[in-house]
Amino acid sequence: MAYSRQPTQVRTRGTLLALGLATALVGAVGLLFLRLARWAGTHPGPAALLTVLSLPLLYALVRGMPRARELRRAARAGMAEADAESVAAEPTVVLPPSGPQGDDLTLPLPLPETTLDLTPDAFEEAVADLCRRDGCRDVEVVGGAGDLGADVLATAPDGRRVVIQCKRYAPTHKCGSQDLQRFGGTCWTVHGAQLAVMVTTSTFTDPAKEYAEICGIHLIDGAALDAWTNGTGPAPWGPAWVS
Repeated sequence: MAYSRQPTQVRTRGTLLALGLATALVGAVGLLFLRLARWAGTHPGPAALLTVLSLPLLYALVRGMPRARELRRAARAGMAEADAESVAAEPTVVLPPSGPQGDDLTLPLPLPETTLDLTPDAFEEAVADLCRRDGCRDVEVVGGAGDLGADVLATAPDGRRVVIQCKRYAPTHKCGSQDLQRFGGTCWTVHGAQLAVMVTTSTFTDPAKEYAEICGIHLIDGAALDAWTNGTGPAPWGPAWVS
C-alpha cells in the first residue's frame, strides 16, 4: 500500500529554501563587512564613533535572540511531531494475541481499589505490567537511586523506545513544571526516548502541560491512568493490536 509523503517533501523544500536564504544572507553580511572594513581604514575617527554607537543595538539584538534552552525545546517538539507523522504513515501494527482467548490485552489489569494503596516501587511495577499487557517488549523497571529520571523502559508495539517516569502523588499534590523539566532533561538525551511519558496518580499544573507540549512529552494523569488500566482508554502509544 502506498502512503503519501507530501508533508515530508514540503518540509524538505522548506529546509532547502531556508538554507539558500541563509547562505545569501551570510554572503551579503560578509560583503558588507569587507566594505565597512575598507571604509574604517580610511576614516578611523568616524568608524570608532560608529562602533561605540552600535554597541547598545548589538546588545539589544543579542538579548532578543532565542536562548539555547528554548531552541532545544523547539527542536525536540519538532522531532516529536516528525516521529508522530512517520508512525501515522506506517501500516497498523498487528500483533498476534498472546493468550488462548485472544483478548487478554484488553482486559483490565488487577490493581488495588486505588493506586495510592501501592508503594512507589509497586506503582512502577504496575505501570510496567500495563506496558506488557498492551504489547510492549523488553519492559524493564529501572526506577530508584540514580535512575536519571526513568522508571520504566520498554519497546512499543510499533518499535519506538518508550521511557516512562511514574509519579505516585496524592490528588492534592499536582505534578509541576519542575517535575517535567527534570524528566525532559534526560529522557531524550540520556535514555534515547522516542516516546517519553509521565504517568501520575494526580494531575498536572498548567505550566507543566505547557512544558510537556513544547518538549513532546506525553502526559497520563489519574483519570487517563484509570481508563488505560480498565481498558476504556488507549495506551500512550495507541492500540497494541487489532483484529
